[in-house]
Amino acid sequence: MSAVRWTAAVAAARAAGRPVVALESSVLAQGLPVPANREAERRMRDAVIAGGAVPAVTAVVQGVPTLGLEGEALERFLARDGVAKVSARDLPVSMAQGRDGATTVAAALTLAAQGGLDVFATGGIGGVHRDAPFDESADLAELARTSVVTVCAGAKSILDLPATLERLETLGVTVVGFGTDEFPGFFTARTGLRVPARVDAPEEVARILLAARALGRPGGVLVVQPPPPDAALDATLVDEAVREALRIAAAAGVRGPAVTPHLLAAVERATGGRSLAANLALLEANAGLAARIAVALATAP
Repeated sequence: MSAVRWTAAVAAARAAGRPVVALESSVLAQGLPVPANREAERRMRDAVIAGGAVPAVTAVVQGVPTLGLEGEALERFLARDGVAKVSARDLPVSMAQGRDGATTVAAALTLAAQGGLDVFATGGIGGVHRDAPFDESADLAELARTSVVTVCAGAKSILDLPATLERLETLGVTVVGFGTDEFPGFFTARTGLRVPARVDAPEEVARILLAARALGRPGGVLVVQPPPPDAALDATLVDEAVREALRIAAAAGVRGPAVTPHLLAAVERATGGRSLAANLALLEANAGLAARIAVALATAP
């Protein structure tokens, strides 16, 4: 029996065989500043609905793993009211202690799989950190063992992208570019890193996931698409901003889970807020693509 609770809307969708798209909550409770986090939630939700699916924000709500954050609980998360950042390893602790937990990519994938959902959308995955070869996100391992389609804009620009792509290969994660031959860099469309395969239709992604399951492979499919052209940033600008942010973080002694939000905030300042606009745009675009893939899976023969 699953430990995950569905909200009424998500439960009704599952009972009716309607496609559902899982979304993470850490981007709302930790990743984006107030009030941009509220705009992100609205834009992702609306994009999923417009794509023909039902959105389900993943979270731990007072100790209960939940698919479909809404109402007072959603307001608590948007207000950052005592909400912890929760990776996959932290889920049992949050459950046992009855705490609110905003799910990272790794935790969201865990809950999506537990709840029987096939598709998950996020902004960018975690990966291997720059100048820290042993600092690697738990997202990569979870992608390798969870049979779910993950739609993203590549890995966050603050990371070592070549090393992240190599680790995905080592872990056996199937990576495909949607409408692109390159692995995007979150804020940037071009990185010079080629993806192993390209697809141009949601139905192709559905067939790849089903083929992986037919082989009994434990992992899912990582679908990467570049940020919308009118929101994408120049790669040189982003790289210079990240390098300066890393220097400041090292001087300030910022370490561990605090590094990512620190760097993203620093890049936002360095780009005059353009990175925040790009973040919102790519979250919306990824949610919309995830909905189309979920619909394709629901109607696959």
